[in-house]
Amino acid sequence: MRSSNLTVRTERKPFELPRYDEIALVLQGGGALGSYQAGVFEGLAQAGVEPHRIAGVSIGALNTAIIAGNEPAQRVEALRGFWESICHPLDWLGNLSALAMPMFSHQELSRRWASMWAAGRALTEGQPGFFAPRRPLPIAGWHKATPNTVSYYDTAALKSTLQRFADFDRINDGPIRVAVGAVNVRSGNLVYFDNAKMRLEPEHFMASGALPPGFPAVEIDGEYYWDGGLVSNTPLTEVLRDADHKDTLVFQVDLWSASGNVPADFMDVAERAKDIQYSSRTRAITNMLADRQKHARFIKELLEHVPAEARRSDPLFRLAENVADGSSINVVHLIYKNKPYEGHYKDYEFSADTMKEHWSSGVEDIRASFAHPDWFAIPSREQGFVTHDIHRRAGEVPESDRAELSAGASGQVDLTRKVA
Repeated sequence: MRSSNLTVRTERKPFELPRYDEIALVLQGGGALGSYQAGVFEGLAQAGVEPHRIAGVSIGALNTAIIAGNEPAQRVEALRGFWESICHPLDWLGNLSALAMPMFSHQELSRRWASMWAAGRALTEGQPGFFAPRRPLPIAGWHKATPNTVSYYDTAALKSTLQRFADFDRINDGPIRVAVGAVNVRSGNLVYFDNAKMRLEPEHFMASGALPPGFPAVEIDGEYYWDGGLVSNTPLTEVLRDADHKDTLVFQVDLWSASGNVPADFMDVAERAKDIQYSSRTRAITNMLADRQKHARFIKELLEHVPAEARRSDPLFRLAENVADGSSINVVHLIYKNKPYEGHYKDYEFSADTMKEHWSSGVEDIRASFAHPDWFAIPSREQGFVTHDIHRRAGEVPESDRAELSAGASGQVDLTRKVA
């Protein structure tokens, strides 16, 4: 596989995690921003952290295939090969623009111009080994087309790219449990293709990233599927669905930030709307899981007032005890932070330079997270659910904790463990 100077070269330092029952990696959708996830994974690999489970949506699903489809020692190099194969270097005009603009304006404006040019190229030319403009387009009224051809781009090349960089026998028979989310076009339901329940093929991963109307629906067993991000862009609930009675560490890697600046022009409005649209469900899911843990703790406290004989004899109380003995969930949240030159086109700006910047940001953020070893302690069952985020402002309380504070359930939640 090709070598590259993309790797951030520093000495690998050992990082020893507590004995969690499960370590999970959750990868959100976000198109070209997905190289940030590859950088995070490189940092995990350098620290010797190997996930037991990976759940992905859209570009997160493609990264999932590359990680799970390779031996541990080859995963970072395979990710690098995948991203370098689908990303264009800037052409001569883009480079000329980037070089010339500082002569007339600010360096940031130069970088923004080059980024816009690269995004424009992706729209008009597609990306090698990923998607290509569909010609002719299936214009409405001319003829009826099948769902897998009604799109602006053809993604047929992606199948061979996935097969080139991922071993699907290893995905299905290897040690990592894999799930990728997609939406059934006919029913509108979100489904997860899980290698614990079925054999996964390239089409399952392509379906997870089939965002309409750009990309076509993918047919699997007579049904058509679109990008899972249409319903939920963050597959955290899928990973934690069966997490009861487990100590679980989750590295949740998001590509869209819920918080941001108030827009000042129409381009800023378009970018901010995307951020909110694709990140809002992350906040909702995190709040829901925190509430579930809080309710489990309330049940446990109430059961302490029930006589032991009644708890043993009544099946309802035994069921309540089972619910109350919930899980300990620790979420290390890594969220890509926008660069000043990026705009609403950032998810389809596939230039090689920008890809490397995203990748480096991921490496830096996971290393900064590992600089807080106390974050990785297993939460007590009383705490239940804790979150950490390297970009969270000092003193800021996560939204997932505000419900606990307002409900008066304090006293058992150590907020210092949740504030960066």
